[in-house]
Amino acid sequence: MDGIAYGWHLFQSGGIVMYPLLLLSVITVAIAAERFSYYRQNRRDSRPFFAAVRAAASQGDFEKAARLCAERSTATGRIIGQGLKHSADEQAMKDAFEQRMTLEAAGFRRYLDYLSAIVTISPLLGLLGTVTGMIRTFSILDGGAGAAAITGGVGEALVATATGLCVAILAFCAYTYFDHQFDAIVNDTEALAIDVLQAKKENGRRA
Repeated sequence: MDGIAYGWHLFQSGGIVMYPLLLLSVITVAIAAERFSYYRQNRRDSRPFFAAVRAAASQGDFEKAARLCAERSTATGRIIGQGLKHSADEQAMKDAFEQRMTLEAAGFRRYLDYLSAIVTISPLLGLLGTVTGMIRTFSILDGGAGAAAITGGVGEALVATATGLCVAILAFCAYTYFDHQFDAIVNDTEALAIDVLQAKKENGRRA
């Protein structure tokens, strides 16, 4: 109980900005959990899928490759599947890949802008809380309070800045992780699309 009481005391000492900082931390955790589930779903068992599509395309069996994509409810499956609907025309296939890629990219980038905004806003809110806390501390000084009271007030005022930095660091780590995951998925999907297009060219020459 003493630890809870002390934590509540620190929370209150940070001032009113602690409440929006608490809300931002909850939003950060919620976004991170939702995005982790979304990215995990779209990357599950990707290597066997890529290998199977490449093998089918290299053999000229684009119908089989399309079936494999249709059976896979992931962004990569939808992108490659959309292109394979136009397997009779190489340029149409390429355009379909690009159009679907743009559409799916929006899904992967969803909510990441919020994390970026939290990275910027949280330290500013923390600084605001510290400034208002310092103003209160100096009002204590004007009232003739002792040095111990003033020092304690300054320490408590810094709680807001420390909290703001912690929230910003958490949001930044989440943003960096998902941005890296997004780049990896895009690169892997582009590589697979290029391999399918190359297989289309080679099969066209043989025909």
